[in-house]
Amino acid sequence: MRYFFQHLIHEFQLPLKNPVLVFSILLFIILLSPIVLRKIKIPGIIGLILSGVLIGPHGLGLIGTRAMEAEGSIKLFSTIGLLYIMFMAGLELDLRQFKRYFQKSLGFGIFTFIIPLTLGYPLCTEVLQLEPMAALLTASMFSTHTLVAYPIISKYGLTKHRAVAITVGGTILTDTAVLIILAIISSANKGELDFGFWFRLLTSLTTFSLIMFFVIPRVARWFFSKLDSEKTSQYIFVLSVVFFAAFLAEVAGVEHIIGAFVAGLVLNKLIPHNSTLMNRIDFIGNSLFIPFFLIFVGMVVDYRAFFQGTWPLIIAGVLTTFAIFSKWLAAYATQLVFKLSSIERQLVFGLSTAHAAATLAIIMVGYDDGKGILSINIVNGTVLLILFTCMTSSFVTENTGKRLLLTLSENSELEDNEMRLRNKHLMVYMNELKGNERLLDFALLITDPQVINPISVVSVYPDNDNAERMIRKSRKSLEDIVKHYSGQEAKLNTIATIDHNLSSGIARVSKELVADIVLVNDSSHINIIKRLVGDDRDHLLTTCEKTVFFSSLSKPSVSYERIVLVAPLLAELEPTFLLWSERIIRLGKELNIPIIHYGSSATFERLEKVASANKMEAEIQLHELNAIDEFYPSYQKRNTDFVVVVACRPATVSFDPQIDTLIQGIEVAFERQDYLLLYPGTNATDPTFSNYDDINTAPLAVGVETIQKIGREVGSIFKKNKR
Repeated sequence: MRYFFQHLIHEFQLPLKNPVLVFSILLFIILLSPIVLRKIKIPGIIGLILSGVLIGPHGLGLIGTRAMEAEGSIKLFSTIGLLYIMFMAGLELDLRQFKRYFQKSLGFGIFTFIIPLTLGYPLCTEVLQLEPMAALLTASMFSTHTLVAYPIISKYGLTKHRAVAITVGGTILTDTAVLIILAIISSANKGELDFGFWFRLLTSLTTFSLIMFFVIPRVARWFFSKLDSEKTSQYIFVLSVVFFAAFLAEVAGVEHIIGAFVAGLVLNKLIPHNSTLMNRIDFIGNSLFIPFFLIFVGMVVDYRAFFQGTWPLIIAGVLTTFAIFSKWLAAYATQLVFKLSSIERQLVFGLSTAHAAATLAIIMVGYDDGKGILSINIVNGTVLLILFTCMTSSFVTENTGKRLLLTLSENSELEDNEMRLRNKHLMVYMNELKGNERLLDFALLITDPQVINPISVVSVYPDNDNAERMIRKSRKSLEDIVKHYSGQEAKLNTIATIDHNLSSGIARVSKELVADIVLVNDSSHINIIKRLVGDDRDHLLTTCEKTVFFSSLSKPSVSYERIVLVAPLLAELEPTFLLWSERIIRLGKELNIPIIHYGSSATFERLEKVASANKMEAEIQLHELNAIDEFYPSYQKRNTDFVVVVACRPATVSFDPQIDTLIQGIEVAFERQDYLLLYPGTNATDPTFSNYDDINTAPLAVGVETIQKIGREVGSIFKKNKR
């Protein structure tokens, strides 16, 4: 017993040396600090930074300086966390919004780089009495910033907002410029600033860009397509790309954070936001790596600088005050020039105020263990600057994010549409997971994760002597489905039922669930089985009035480069147009690919309105058709196209007899290509059509179709006579 207590006391000697004990303490901090500080309205990020101050070598000393050095475990995890923040910023960046607001991002990048640098240099020379080279290095520190508060924006779901896109774009521009200045100052201080330096820098950056933007995307697309079902391997591959890009950036002469951000941009189009892989990337980063980085930032802070005389306090006060003021001035200039709202200016200011990663890199290069051009007072003042700017950034971003969410909800002009959006329910028919993985992946891609109702996976079996045995077997298969997609945190509801035939069962359950869309696997081998039992596509359409998606999916979604949407004339007048069009637009947004619409300009205009109403930045192009049979002569087939045909049922406003011929051609011409046959529902969910529910247009439609057939036959007779 005595030996046990002695061993226990030895393990708890400060600083702690047992890596298992250190890691467990850090995990408890990550778990408890946000929970405790949330009670007193302090952001969780601040709790992690303050916890780092408390347990660091300048606080209680639980963790020593060795763990924070280059070879230490804490330093390693913090580096991963920093790279993760920059990678997530690039991965979650809406590229269409970034292109749309590129000029604003460029303007903000110029403002947040030039204003702090030009005003900071005379401040450092005149007030702080620094030498010209030291003043330039310190002033460049004011220009850089780190997206420490980005997890707050991600938590509030505001990563797609234009103010965030502007700030993220400006961050990359200013950080790149500052880090290049750092490389130039470092080389000049060593006397190496010659033609060879500029040649090496230009050559290495060019090589880095070629590898990242031309080689990596092709390798990643091939990897994701070959290992579509190996989610763990995909995540490891993503991490490998991030760290390899960070290494290449360092070799190219810039900081690793630039490489991590570029990796996010490169993989942006290949990783859908609403996917299992994206969920795992986000979960592991926000729960482990990013908190380690924030704790490390707190460990660097030396609060004892407050008690080392008045001059260190003056330096810290001047650096901190000017750093915050210069970033506010840059945000204010951006607001004036680009006419942003005041709340958007505050969001830009909150995100761009924090100084951490690049700031530490600049100061430590300038200090260089006391041998550089900066003094220890500047280092201590900068460390305190990091603490106060991170706290300011977190508070401002937290409060502004909440206000922005309230403003967006109050200013919404589409409450009825949003209510329909939140009450959508997608029903997926499948009896087992094997062979249907892509069907469920597709369902996740077209579903808004904010909807209240889950995706329901339904199995239907015939009512015969083997019904009970098949139901028990099906429940095991449904459990495998839920387990397979548990990592995505998808809201899956599973149901196993029996009926006289598949179509009747699907139709009945879709009504019981109040589903708006039914998704069915319509691949060739499954379709043969359906026809053998006499339960084909037409039978399901006859019994089920819901919008039905017949999908033929054999390729991973990463292989799609365009969505070709073919719709008959008057498709926009169908009562369920909003339901299916929002799903297709969401698919294009998730995959970051354009939608090429073959149809009328009226349908195209309605599609754009649906995208705008649902706040989705989607690239929709029009290829106008005067009739549906003009599609094949005008379409140039690509194997990377995902073809969506909006079919129509008899007795509907958009019914066109030529649609059956088009579908038959699709099934033959696209036998080895993925496609989706979309039949809009006949149940009028829009109140506009409620007054016409008692009108049966079936006889009229049959008569019109008959007249059209007679007209075509007569026309063909005249053509023969002319010959």
